[in-house]
Amino acid sequence: IQYGKPGASLDEVIDAAKKAGAHDFIMELPDKYNTYIGERGLMLSGGQKQRISIARVFLKNPPILILDEATSALDNESERIVQESLNRLAKGRTTFTIAHRLTTIRNADCIWVLNESGIVEKGTHSELLKKNGLYSQYHKMYAEANND
Repeated sequence: IQYGKPGASLDEVIDAAKKAGAHDFIMELPDKYNTYIGERGLMLSGGQKQRISIARVFLKNPPILILDEATSALDNESERIVQESLNRLAKGRTTFTIAHRLTTIRNADCIWVLNESGIVEKGTHSELLKKNGLYSQYHKMYAEANND
């Protein structure tokens, strides 16, 4: 986590981990915050790795975030936890989210829908659903595939 801000205090690291939803699983590790997690986090699940990455960003506290498929490799439960962390992280800062999973962008202030031709729609989630365009089609397919 300290890669986000070299020289950060343990209190700062713990605060970032709590905000990212990582503190509880870290406390279950053999050496807690001093546990060696291996090259590229091999000892951690996909969701745990994501929460560590999010904690690094909380610690760094940048004014702008760019999230590229931040939840794409996660199961539904891990996605929910990570998405809650990302929502907290995005508050009060400019955030660009690149995503195929519509749950990742549902709460965005503005969604830009692209295809091979470029930008085809833009608006909020509810505005785009009312347009019955490409976004609405994707939403229907996603809902059917996930029984929503």
